[in-house]
Amino acid sequence: MSTGIEILKALAEPTRLRMLRLILTSPAEPCACELADALLEPPTDVSRHVRVLKFTGLVKERREGKWVYYGPGPVAVRRKQALLSLCEEAVQPSQAAADRKRFRARLKLRESGKCLIGIQNPVLLKQLGRA
Repeated sequence: MSTGIEILKALAEPTRLRMLRLILTSPAEPCACELADALLEPPTDVSRHVRVLKFTGLVKERREGKWVYYGPGPVAVRRKQALLSLCEEAVQPSQAAADRKRFRARLKLRESGKCLIGIQNPVLLKQLGRA
């Protein structure tokens, strides 16, 4: 388990706060591509941010086939309300609303409750050279 200092360092990055907020409020465990589409962040950046959050115990992962799903880690479960309050204070309301809208739309693309399609956001696909 990490120290309080490491947790604070992890939370000092705005994208990680946005990501943690989505994970804490999600009705289902999101996968990396769903987070990438919702946050408009390249998958490599999402993976890097998740790695930091996992190290601190804020996020846990669950593998299912080739997919990796993320949920609140033990630290986040114990401190959920405080973390949500922090996210609300730190993330611009317009940014949070846009993230939430993209995230909800992305979760609707699931089949049988699972992500099976990978990155879908046209902005990210263009960045990745797949558009």
